[in-house]
Formats: sequence, C-alpha cells, structure tokens
Amino acid sequence: MLIVTDATIANRGVLETRSLPKKFLGRVQLVPHRGGLRLWARLIVEIQILRYLSALLPFVVIPLMSRDLALPVTQAPLAMLIVIAFVEMKVLRLSKAGRARAVDADEAARRLDALAFRARATLRRIAARHEIAEGALRLVIEQSELARIAPLTLVSVQTDQPVPRLLSLDEGDRAILRDGIFDAELTERDLLAVNHRDDRYIRDIAQEARAVSAHARLAAALEKRQAAG
Repeated sequence: MLIVTDATIANRGVLETRSLPKKFLGRVQLVPHRGGLRLWARLIVEIQILRYLSALLPFVVIPLMSRDLALPVTQAPLAMLIVIAFVEMKVLRLSKAGRARAVDADEAARRLDALAFRARATLRRIAARHEIAEGALRLVIEQSELARIAPLTLVSVQTDQPVPRLLSLDEGDRAILRDGIFDAELTERDLLAVNHRDDRYIRDIAQEARAVSAHARLAAALEKRQAAG
C-alpha cells in the first residue's frame, strides 16, 4: 500500500486536482519520496510502454541468436501485436469469467461493508486530528487492475474544502491508515478480488466532518499534546 500525500511523493505536482476523486493509475506516474525495491518494481510494471517492450523482447533476442530468423521475425508486426495482446489480456488480466470467479457476491458484499466501516473510522480520526469541522473527507482507494502479480494499492485522503485537494498527512495520519484499513482479515488482495468481480478499481468512501464526535476530537487533541510533550 502506498499512501499518496505530499510527504510520500517526490513529484508533488501530480497531486494537484480540480475534481474529486483524484485518480492516478494510467494518468500520471507517481515517484515515491521513499520506498523499497518491491514498491519501485511494482510501480515500474504499471508503465505500459515498458510492459510492451518486455513482451517484445523475444523479437529482439531471436534475431541475435539466428541470422536465418532475423528477417522473418523483424518483419512480423502482426505477431508482435498478438504477443502484446496475449500478455496484456491473458497473462496480466483476468477474463470476464475469471473475474466472476474471484469471489462470490455475498463475500464481496461483506468485504465492502468491512472496508466502508474501517474507512469511515479512520477518516473520523484524521478529521479530528486536523480539526476539520466542515465538508467531507473522502478515503480514495485505487488499485491496479493487473492480476497474478502483487497488488498495487494507492490510498489517499481527499477533500473539497476549501478547494478540491489531497489532504496533507503526517506520520500519525499515515499510521492510522496503515493500521486501520488492511489486516489479515481484509487484505489488499481480498479487496482486489472484489474489484475484479465488479470491474471497478477505485473505491471512494466519504465521511462528513460534522459527524465526528466531541469525544473523538478531544482524544485527538490529547494524543497530539502527548506526542508534542
């Protein structure tokens, strides 16, 4: 899971938005401020042109291994298109039937209910920490549609107050998201199975700031005071 905010992304210009929810995958290339090798590798896989070039690698290697095959291979554009289509549609994605088999309807509904419950709980805590009293916070969870590889999940908190924007999240906010959304009972892969079934890869869950209790706001204020002291 990559929490998308100004503290975690090096190219912060891509975070600007005029409408919500802000989407990233297939539109902009995120550059993490920090991140391990696995995260970087997974983000690179999302770059479509690199996937195409990787699929066409045999058309580069074969001519180097056999001069007799060099001309037929390099003059086979239809074969290249077929290879790219096979990798993209059959290897990296699920068929319609495969998406339907990913999870049954009852289990999908249970997972989405659990996600909504957790999302609103985290949003209430974040709203209290930021002393937000008006408008709504939106937890936007976007996943890559690529299958059979590790899920890529982008999580951000977005708001339309005073203008559409991504909320700036400090380490405490990010810890709330890391601990509050996914665990062993609801994993990123569990959500991805539901998204495959629905063919919908972005989830936008809202929480009105006015619904945050005074108790939650007091608890957040005490927590911040303890952290500062």
